[in-house]
Amino acid sequence: MKTESYRGVKYTLFVFCYVFWVVSALLIAVGTYAKVAKEKDVVDTLMVDPALLLIIVGSVTFLITFIGCWGALRNATCLLKTFLGILVVALLLQVAAGVIGYLFTDLVMERTEQLMLKAVDRYREDHDLENAIDFIQKKFQCCGVDNYKDWSKNVYFECSDTNPSLEACGVPFSCCKPETVLNTMCGYGMQEQEEFSAQDEVFIAGCLEKTILWAKNHLLLVTGLSAGLLLVGLNHEENIHNRIIHN
Repeated sequence: MKTESYRGVKYTLFVFCYVFWVVSALLIAVGTYAKVAKEKDVVDTLMVDPALLLIIVGSVTFLITFIGCWGALRNATCLLKTFLGILVVALLLQVAAGVIGYLFTDLVMERTEQLMLKAVDRYREDHDLENAIDFIQKKFQCCGVDNYKDWSKNVYFECSDTNPSLEACGVPFSCCKPETVLNTMCGYGMQEQEEFSAQDEVFIAGCLEKTILWAKNHLLLVTGLSAGLLLVGLNHEENIHNRIIHN
């Protein structure tokens, strides 16, 4: 019975680590492909470059989960202790992030707003960033940072008489509400309309509050997964220790 329990914990830990290991490898592959395919004149910065972010997150996760996989499979206590130590640090950082986010909500909102406005400014200049913004606006049914008129901060959508762009005073297509007939020009001229009129065609609410709320909810999920994986790892290490003593 003890042997079956030992094997169950061992392979549970291995399977979980293996799944995350494969996912992290896919993140690295996607990020690398996007990085290679990107135009050479695009200036890369970590916070507004999805490809670079995918590579870094994927690489760190790949290394951590590889240590967990190999430690569980080979019953290597040294690797398991390293893996569990990393999980403890990650768990503490997640808890600290949650506490800081709660205590300094205004500061977090301000910094996030600055980052998102910078991303809006670079829209059309970075294809990966453009796709990421479009995805967020469609997923959360929002437009801009605080509201749809934030798009005037982008050179292509700037609402001024001197702007020669065809998209002047408009918003991206991803701001538009779903339609039966696809209309890629539905966002044109929306900034010139007041909210009560524009809301029939596009989402007028900003993405800042919605993304912050999503991040908080998923931070709890990731923290729960990390804690669960840590408990499984501790149980497996204890089983290995007991088997060594009995043998």
